[in-house]
Amino acid sequence: MNPRRWLHQHSLKLLAIKDTPEAIAGGIAIGVFFGFTPLIGFKTISAILFAWLTGSNILAAVIAGTLHDVLWPVMPAIFWWEYQIGYYILSYPHQLPPFTKSVLPPHVWHRWASFLFTVGKPMLLGSFVGGTPLALLSFFVSKGIVTRHQRKKAAQLALAELEETNPS
Repeated sequence: MNPRRWLHQHSLKLLAIKDTPEAIAGGIAIGVFFGFTPLIGFKTISAILFAWLTGSNILAAVIAGTLHDVLWPVMPAIFWWEYQIGYYILSYPHQLPPFTKSVLPPHVWHRWASFLFTVGKPMLLGSFVGGTPLALLSFFVSKGIVTRHQRKKAAQLALAELEETNPS
C-alpha cells in the first residue's frame, strides 16, 4: 500500500472520533510521545494507560502510536540521537558519548539490567527530551485541525437540517 494513502486513511480515522478536540489532541500527543520511547513492546500499553489516566482519547493515542510506526526504517538513527542526548545530559561534565562500533559488547546484550543501566537510561531520557516538544506540537496542531473539522461538520449538519425543514 502507498504510505501516503495509508497515512491519509489513518488521519481520517482520527477525525472521525466523536470526542472533544482536547481529548483527541491529548490522545494524539500521548501516542506521539510514547512512539519515540525505546520501549518497543510497551509503547501502546503505556499510551493506553496514560491516555486513560489523563482523560484523553485512548483510540487517538493508539492510532497516533501506530502512525508513528511509519518512521520504523529510521528509528535506529532516532534511537542513536536519543542516546546521545541522554548521555550528554547524564554525564558530568557534559560530553557526547565516545564513538564506537557497538555501545556494548555482544555478551552484555542479553542481560537486561546491564543494558537498562548502561544504554537504556540515557536512551529513555533522550526520548523524553526529544519526544516532549514533538508531543506538544502535535497537541496544538491536531487540536486546531480537529476543532476546524468538527465545526465544519456541525455547519454541514445544520445546513442539511435547514434544507430538510424548508424545502423551497
